[in-house]
Amino acid sequence: MTSLDLSLDAREVPLGGVRGITVHRTLPHRGLPTVGPWCFVDHFGPTATAMNVLPHPHTGLQTVTWPMAGEIRHRDTLGSDVVLKPGELNLMTSGDGVAHSEVSVGAPDAPMHGLQLWVALPNQRRTGAAGFEHHPELPVAEGRNWAAKILMGELDGTTSPATTHSPMMGAELAVRPGGAVIPLRPEFEHAVLAVDGEALVGGTEIVHRQMRYLAPGRDEVELFVPAARTLLLIGGTPFHEELVMWWNFIGRSHDDILQARNDWENASERFGEVAGHDGQRIPAPPIPEIRLKPRRRTVP
Repeated sequence: MTSLDLSLDAREVPLGGVRGITVHRTLPHRGLPTVGPWCFVDHFGPTATAMNVLPHPHTGLQTVTWPMAGEIRHRDTLGSDVVLKPGELNLMTSGDGVAHSEVSVGAPDAPMHGLQLWVALPNQRRTGAAGFEHHPELPVAEGRNWAAKILMGELDGTTSPATTHSPMMGAELAVRPGGAVIPLRPEFEHAVLAVDGEALVGGTEIVHRQMRYLAPGRDEVELFVPAARTLLLIGGTPFHEELVMWWNFIGRSHDDILQARNDWENASERFGEVAGHDGQRIPAPPIPEIRLKPRRRTVP
């Protein structure tokens, strides 16, 4: 453990209006806007509340959707129409602009549980064409007392087919009771999220929904769990590009965000239209009266 490691508490955020689903958000965190290029971590459920997120836009990022219970219908302005099931991965790359919707399917009271994450795109890929990938199967890495589904990047020699644009990794860890040692890349910073119960991460306890940040410089982390646990492990090389994040947009300046908002509100061809919603969409909130500034990182 280093003195730069720290534990991050989640905050509750409603999605989709007053009847929408509530998520628990650990990134971005004050002083730590990113872990590698990961800039957004939402944990939703377990809940019987359905997901009903109408069409909304994105710029400058990838969305990574990973359900553990419940099914989600994804539709976007690229023409994608996919029902995402537990154990499957959706990856949408916004490029200069894309819009999508995510709506629960199946029984109205079916349980919902999962993760949605954003990856900040580096300068060389944050504009250009949008893209969508659906991965029904992902590779698994295994070690003593643990197994990992590789969502993004590589862990212990096993690589996900999902497209990445920065040095990074993400994996769902299934850890059996007792101790486990997970190999890490020392040039990466990492974070571990307690998805379904408490765990010791490098000797420090995190409770349900907490995240433990691990500074670069280690080639492994020791985990201990009192019962079978699911954990999320993310990482990457520290992301030093300045990011202006507001609503569903990531840019590099206030003007980037203002232009994206105006394009969405004016129904610009930049974002297109998501089929099947009869023109319904989520309007952008008012832009702040002050100029938006990059999120500052105070964790080295």
